[in-house]
Amino acid sequence: MSFGRRKFLGSSVVTGAGVALAGAGGAPAAQAAGVRGSGRRGERYAFTVMGTTDLHGNVFNWDYATDAEFDDADHNDVGLAKISTLVAQVRREKGRRNTLLIDAGDTIQGTQLAYYYAKVDPITGPNGPVHPMARAMNAIGYDAAALGNHEFNYGIPVLRKFEESCDFPLLGANAVDAKSLRPAFRPYVMKRLLSPRGRAVKVAVLGLTNPGIALWDRAHVQGKLAFPGLVEQAAKWVPKLRSRGADVVLVAAHSGMSGTSSYGDQLPYVENAAALVAERVPGIDAILVGHAHVEVTERRVRNEQSGREVVLSEPLKWGQRLTLFDVAVEWRRGRWEVDSVACRVLNANAVAQDSRITELLRAEHRKVVAYVNRVIGRSKAEMTAAEAPVKDTPILDFIAFVQAEAVRKALAGSAYASLPVVSQASCFSRTARVPEGEVKIRSMAALYPFDNTLEARVLTGAQLRAYLEFSARYYVRTAPGGPVDPSKVTNADGVPDYNYDAVSGVSYEIDIAKPAGQRIGKLSVGGRPVADAAEFVLAVNNYRANGGGGFPHVAAAKQVWSASEEIRNLLVGWVREKGEIDPSVFASVDWRLTRDGVPVF
Repeated sequence: MSFGRRKFLGSSVVTGAGVALAGAGGAPAAQAAGVRGSGRRGERYAFTVMGTTDLHGNVFNWDYATDAEFDDADHNDVGLAKISTLVAQVRREKGRRNTLLIDAGDTIQGTQLAYYYAKVDPITGPNGPVHPMARAMNAIGYDAAALGNHEFNYGIPVLRKFEESCDFPLLGANAVDAKSLRPAFRPYVMKRLLSPRGRAVKVAVLGLTNPGIALWDRAHVQGKLAFPGLVEQAAKWVPKLRSRGADVVLVAAHSGMSGTSSYGDQLPYVENAAALVAERVPGIDAILVGHAHVEVTERRVRNEQSGREVVLSEPLKWGQRLTLFDVAVEWRRGRWEVDSVACRVLNANAVAQDSRITELLRAEHRKVVAYVNRVIGRSKAEMTAAEAPVKDTPILDFIAFVQAEAVRKALAGSAYASLPVVSQASCFSRTARVPEGEVKIRSMAALYPFDNTLEARVLTGAQLRAYLEFSARYYVRTAPGGPVDPSKVTNADGVPDYNYDAVSGVSYEIDIAKPAGQRIGKLSVGGRPVADAAEFVLAVNNYRANGGGGFPHVAAAKQVWSASEEIRNLLVGWVREKGEIDPSVFASVDWRLTRDGVPVF
């Protein structure tokens, strides 16, 4: 399948701040990687590569869910308007010609601003607007951005339209055509910086994205795109970049550093492979890391072949931080060699928003604020997610109830109509709240920030138990007796909240005094123990159904129904139809934490 490669590979044509390079010749890869020579010291030159990642549709320092300026416990700020101010400061300090600006992906999904221009007033419409993220990043002057997995959430046409709007290339060396296996996006860009003496320093940026896209967005990419592993593709492309004259090789990788995967063994490739790339592929100088939503100012990994250190950095998500790679090169024996790479991270909360960016997108921002403040109904009581990770709460019951109701309606009259429906829900945000009284779209956006869709899969009783046991690994093993601090009993081994599922429609206990894998007790439905051979229909989001989180059995389970509409919109539509949220209709305590049979809370 052809994807219209307007900005493509090979002899890279570059728009923006750099000058295009055909990239011919060059030293052998081992030499070009910057091994220090012993000759007389020559001209030295320093430049800075700035990096962001996981912007997730944040332009303004604004929280559309609360309809207020963004704030968190650490008083972080968010958004490209803040990043723009930091970038301008660095460019003034270093000189714009001595800087580059890149991103490591997940740009066009995450806020209601991003959703609005993908679905409400889509950029793909006949007279569709330019995506706000493209407008902001163009104005700031990005040089390149890697593709993130969330770039594919709205389908390939939206992504391609976004790509067309960008004045910089979207890079994805391991996003390939499913049939030809040729790159479907630009693999790399070659930029040229000039030293004070006029010598060109050729800086290559290789983009790598996440192989999990093949699972998480299967509906959009299956049969169209494939996503080989990062290590494999870096090993293919880095020598090419060196042979084409790259003096410095940077990688923008939408892949964490941990070496782990959230999808188990469903793919042969590692999800969080950035450190493995540094360790196994020689010729890389630095890696801008994304995807994990953690802040790593600087990590150094020694390459097992060359013995050289590769510097990795991941700035915090949503534009909260800006990474700076300070690179020093020296002219030795007729070529540039990398002398040092150092990292630092700037905090966006230390500066004001750039008014140039906020004014550029003021009208779009106001449209989205008006949209999220539309009243859709009323609630008879306040519901909050504050205790949802440790207690069966009405707010998660609400999600599960709406999902189960949608599945029952869809399966009415089918061969599966008689099976009991169970429904999973995760706490995506502990600050999510549905107020008593008027309910607005933004409350549903806070409760369900992801653009997941709904599916129905058939599980046996034994498989459901295994599913719940896997979910229960989320809790820290805690000995009986004494009080339990709710803030310290969750997220065992780094399992995030979104990878813990509470399941409604069955009753069960989770004994956190027992080891993971042996915690689920008193599993019953309708007051009767669940038999291993019993069958259930699981109402489940597409991320989980496609393998996200690595939950057992569900990805291989028979799919009996699926929807194209986001679960968030199912919630909005339900409230509009009913006019009122009454927790007494759906709230019940179906599960509880115990220690040796004694309730924890």
